[in-house]
Amino acid sequence: MSKSDNRYPDNWSELSNNIKELANWQCQRCGKVCIKSGDKMPDNWTKSQRHAHKLQVHHWDRNPENNSTNNLAVLCSGCHLFYHNRRRGNISPGQLSLLEL
Repeated sequence: MSKSDNRYPDNWSELSNNIKELANWQCQRCGKVCIKSGDKMPDNWTKSQRHAHKLQVHHWDRNPENNSTNNLAVLCSGCHLFYHNRRRGNISPGQLSLLEL
């Protein structure tokens, strides 16, 4: 994929970290507390455990160009996958009260 094909903004890493910080590094669907960016994970964790404790930012409209906070949800990898696989979730757009960045 060339850079011109990337629909995420150039500052996506910073934007997504800010959104995760506002959510206190906690999944907004299941409540799991995840590892902060830059923190060391326990050495004895399996690859699955490490992946399960990574936080991701979901776009409700599935458009990575729409980064308004009412379109973003902070989810652990399991909840993010669940939402995409089932096309549903137990939180809805507008439920999250994140501040505009």
